Amino acid sequence: MKDKDELKRRLTPIQYEVTQNNATERAGTGEYDEFFEEGIYVDVVSGEPLFSSKDKYDAGCGWPSFTRPIRKRTIQEKRDTSYGMERIEVRSKDADSHLGHVFNDGPTEEGGLRYCINSAAMRFVPVTKLKEEGYEEYLSEFE
Repeated sequence: MKDKDELKRRLTPIQYEVTQNNATERAGTGEYDEFFEEGIYVDVVSGEPLFSSKDKYDAGCGWPSFTRPIRKRTIQEKRDTSYGMERIEVRSKDADSHLGHVFNDGPTEEGGLRYCINSAAMRFVPVTKLKEEGYEEYLSEFE
């Protein structure tokens, strides 16, 4: 079980609201929307790997977009009918953090999915720090 007080101390207010209360950052405000360095994106709560920069693209929607998760087993997808919409919510598997939503309007040549993810739910680990931070197994994706 997550210690909400510890998370409130460790996360910024927007990180907490997004990951714990299913909030969404305003379009175009997230630090990773127009960010294209090589590396991986991990859950800001647990550190579990979520997405690779190799699968990131500019969808023009105002949020970081990816064609697929780094490993399918690191995320879970749930039906979301909030706000009168029919969507598929994306959550991290281990920490159960709200990440964003997945839509079927992504690049068809990449499978047609667009994982639309809040920057506030992720932390970026550059290729140069993968080994140092314990993500060495992902180095081969960038060789």
